[in-house]
Amino acid sequence: MSETHHRAPTDWTGTPQGLDMRVLRRPGTTLHYWTGGRDGGTPVTFLHGATMDHRMFNAQIPGILGHRRALVWDARGHGRSQPFGPGRVGIEDHVDDLVAMLDDAGVEQTVIVGQSMGGYIAQHAVRLHPHRFRALVVIGSTPIEAPLSATDALILRLTYLSFGLMPRGALRTMFARATSVRDDVRAYAVEAIGQVSRRATVQIFAAVASALSRRGLPGYRVEVPFLLTHGEHDGTGDIRKDGPGWAASDPRIRYVVIPDAGHNANQDNPEVFNREFHRLLAGLGD
Repeated sequence: MSETHHRAPTDWTGTPQGLDMRVLRRPGTTLHYWTGGRDGGTPVTFLHGATMDHRMFNAQIPGILGHRRALVWDARGHGRSQPFGPGRVGIEDHVDDLVAMLDDAGVEQTVIVGQSMGGYIAQHAVRLHPHRFRALVVIGSTPIEAPLSATDALILRLTYLSFGLMPRGALRTMFARATSVRDDVRAYAVEAIGQVSRRATVQIFAAVASALSRRGLPGYRVEVPFLLTHGEHDGTGDIRKDGPGWAASDPRIRYVVIPDAGHNANQDNPEVFNREFHRLLAGLGD
């Protein structure tokens, strides 16, 4: 599916006005993040998906800056935050990076928005540091509490190892087609993926895989307001299959399927996503 006529164009090529870049040295890498906006309600922190970068929230940031602070990063190995770092890095190392960024920015508590990989980082951050997060928004991820079968664990491992063997052009094309139903978003994805090395691609997806485990997290529940979303046409893994059951497991979860959208649902249909997101923010009462 290509772009539909009701979509307002978004510039994915640069950083939105009103954000200032900061640099934070972390073990094995140098993180780059951007922050700006007004001191008012609870700040909002955005975490992009694997091989994307901070620009994937360009359709959300402008609507935040006039009301509250926003933070957005290039996670390690993505965009300007190079290199990924030596050795094995897991999802909890990304959580440590996130908390260090919040501390560096002077943010005590935030609303956390995570897409795909960012959704897994956000879930584990809320689990490990619940007092730091006022609300959670997950776009295109699966629940960390669900156990991973032996078959799914093997498929996941073989999949990310295969990324190190694929030609770069084919890998970029495959990822772009999987992320979006819009030509402009796919073009952004190709450019963003081009900033990530072949080795880092494998490392990144190995870290994403570490978000899930054979045992899962029995009994774990998110204790903050929670908006769960994915695109109507998201064909990545079990996201569409798991969404309804995940939502039904906890009446506090607000579950919204974003129409006319793929994996990067906040980019594919920002009008609907932003409406639901601002509904969540309004409910916080700050």
